[in-house]
Amino acid sequence: MNLFKDYFNDIKSEFKGYNGKRLSRDIMSGITVAAVALPLALAFGVSSGATAAAGLVTAIIGGIVISAFSGASFQISGPTGAMTAIIVTLAAKYGMQGILISCFFAGIILIVAGVLKLGRVIYYIPSSVITGFTSGIAIIIALGQLDNFFGVTSEGNLAITKVASYFTNGFHPDIATMGIGLAVIVIMLIWPQKLNAKIPSSLGALIIVLAANYFMKLDVAVVGAIPKTLLLDERLAVGGLGLEKFWDLFVPALSIAALGMIESLLCGASAGKMKKEELNADRELIAQGIGNIIIPFFGGVPATAAIARTSVAIKAGCGTRLSGVFHALVLLLSMFVLAPVMSAIPLSALAGVLIVTAWRMNDWKNIHFIFDHKFKSGIMKFLITMIATVVFDLTQAIIIGVAFSTFLILVKLTDIDITVSEIEKDRLEDIGINIPNVSGKVRIAYLTGAIFFAVVDKLVKKLSEQEEMTEVLILSVRGVPVIDLSGIQALIELVEELEGHDTEVYLTSVQPKVMEAMKQGGLIDLIGEQYVFQSAEQAIVIAQQEHM
Repeated sequence: MNLFKDYFNDIKSEFKGYNGKRLSRDIMSGITVAAVALPLALAFGVSSGATAAAGLVTAIIGGIVISAFSGASFQISGPTGAMTAIIVTLAAKYGMQGILISCFFAGIILIVAGVLKLGRVIYYIPSSVITGFTSGIAIIIALGQLDNFFGVTSEGNLAITKVASYFTNGFHPDIATMGIGLAVIVIMLIWPQKLNAKIPSSLGALIIVLAANYFMKLDVAVVGAIPKTLLLDERLAVGGLGLEKFWDLFVPALSIAALGMIESLLCGASAGKMKKEELNADRELIAQGIGNIIIPFFGGVPATAAIARTSVAIKAGCGTRLSGVFHALVLLLSMFVLAPVMSAIPLSALAGVLIVTAWRMNDWKNIHFIFDHKFKSGIMKFLITMIATVVFDLTQAIIIGVAFSTFLILVKLTDIDITVSEIEKDRLEDIGINIPNVSGKVRIAYLTGAIFFAVVDKLVKKLSEQEEMTEVLILSVRGVPVIDLSGIQALIELVEELEGHDTEVYLTSVQPKVMEAMKQGGLIDLIGEQYVFQSAEQAIVIAQQEHM
């Protein structure tokens, strides 16, 4: 019930004082986004293994439904390059019906994730893993467009195997087809920035090559007929659903849901900073789930929030979620009015659009930061995730990237720093402690890092070396944020061993959570509470007094 209450409260707040001026801004924002979304919807529809019409339907239904229930006022959803990378593999293996059913079940998984409040999961994925994942997807998208770009046919389901088939089966590109693709890439790259605000480079490039091809009449593959209907022939029927279908397509559905979750929440987090509005992550997942449940019944492919279209909406003055709805309505109008024109777009032109899009979707700012500052762990996480994304399933790539990041954290945690030193009289006098005769038999060990099973051997070895030269060993553990059962057991055995060699152990600067664990494990009782001090200085004074 709280979800509904929060939603309606946010809607009231979002539309408070709504007037004609704000409405006109939303309409203009919607028109601007539609200009960007139109070529991308067509391109992603074709490249996913479905049709251009399926891409349009996805953008229209997703734009209306997901925008209406979104966790923020600015999210623009539709077909995306990242999702295309998954769908194209599913299309080859399960066919269009497999995609539609997987999309439906992915929607259910997303709703469950939202209800269970899993929206914050995205914040536990390292940025270098996300950057590598995005770059891997960009490579998949670019490689997947080579057939249409060169006008050739390759074999295999994966982008890499398709490219490999060029070397085994021969490679004979069509010059006219390739020329159109190159023209689109060049136009998009040199398109004036000022003009881009009114006519997006992708749309401008398509208009130019369409006009050129109208007069030149080149024999190249084109998009083909665009039906003037939202109900496509190839769509999901209720009878096509069943429990056995769920288990057969559970892994593809989970992959779609995981990617939809990651991309939508990343988009929301990034765009939220632009608009200074916080995304309700859990509601966004539910909105994405509702949209992906409905879309297959119209014949569309899985949808997710798109950062490119969302950022355009914000820059164009998006005020409310109506901007997303208006963008969808403009696309719907285009489907009925511009269908004959869109059907004549060369496939290589759409390939050119996606190749440039793939290049731009890389997070170049973060990539340069990682490599320029030579963060070795960040570079490894980036490269491993990127390669895994290209070679394996996208969901597996995220798991591999996160697992590798966890391993690196574990390695860093095992690097506990142990510094043992004698008590220095001059240093004590600097802090106002005057001891006439400083005993060389009192030593202090500074521990920095977590004490757990992986560092036990290093800890015991280092501290055991002190038993023959030390009467009092002071353990300063201010730099120890956590200790586990293995760490406590190791310290207990160490204290017993040292005391067996007439070496007393004092403890200082214990953090509250560590103190609680030490008491629970019996270490404090073994050392004696009278030998547990707030600071190293207190411990040094007592040690010197008792061992003069």
